[in-house]
Amino acid sequence: MPESGKLRVAVAQIDCRLGDLEENAARHLRIIDFARRERVEVLLFPELSLTGYAVGPRTVEISMRRDSQILSELAGASTGMVTLLGFIEEGVAAQFHNSAVALKDGEVLFLHRKLNLATYGNLEEGKHFAAGRYLETFALDSRWRAGVLICADSWNPALTHLAMVHGTTLLMVPIASARDAVDATFSNPQGWDLSMRFYAMIYGVPILMANYATSQPADTIEDQPAGLDFWGGSRIVDPFGQTLAEAGEGEDLLVADLDYEAVKRARYRLPTLRDSNLDLIRRELDRLSAQVGVPPESRPL
Repeated sequence: MPESGKLRVAVAQIDCRLGDLEENAARHLRIIDFARRERVEVLLFPELSLTGYAVGPRTVEISMRRDSQILSELAGASTGMVTLLGFIEEGVAAQFHNSAVALKDGEVLFLHRKLNLATYGNLEEGKHFAAGRYLETFALDSRWRAGVLICADSWNPALTHLAMVHGTTLLMVPIASARDAVDATFSNPQGWDLSMRFYAMIYGVPILMANYATSQPADTIEDQPAGLDFWGGSRIVDPFGQTLAEAGEGEDLLVADLDYEAVKRARYRLPTLRDSNLDLIRRELDRLSAQVGVPPESRPL
């Protein structure tokens, strides 16, 4: 990857066949090939892009290890380009994880296991997956460092903050967001637009967000779970919180060119990361932990 500070990125908004690993892998290969011809250097797919989202009890049968043949083939296709995609990982001790893996030049560069499993509204991830335990980042080159937060991970502001203090200069957010995932009164499209632009502006970080394309109505295809109507809206946001590219509802590939100089300017003007005061946060967390079980009236002022 060149050291110029310029980075060509892409977001693939796709409509997966639920549980059809071969068909979904073939679709990934076609998009990877097209993106490589467009000189893309970082390509992001949605959450669980190889399997589809609401697989339920099929979790075991369509899980795979990180050294699986499918992932090896996709890694081999990612020549000179980092591809980040989602799959159900069979982890240590027969635990299953909602994971995102970064592939390049035939190798696995990085793996993130979803930390904040969405188990509310119409979402049941906690029934099927084990949560990840760590938050790490990985280098793209000497300037760009990628952080990954899978969908609901980014709804925990503490996790976003951790990703930033770990050195993230490009945040990748694969999601599987449906209109009524929470309830009919909560707008997922508006919420994601607000949160992505907010985080980008506050931390001076460009963000790639990849969602599923709008699915067919639930009653027209056998494998689409009721209540999960994906709305698209994938986007690329610059470090000032401005949207560079945004998808509609159908399948799409968004491409944008990023410049590290913009990250430097944004973080100089609004130094959220510089002023994060980790010593204060650590001290207060320790103090709160020590007060667990202590009645409020007995705590020191």
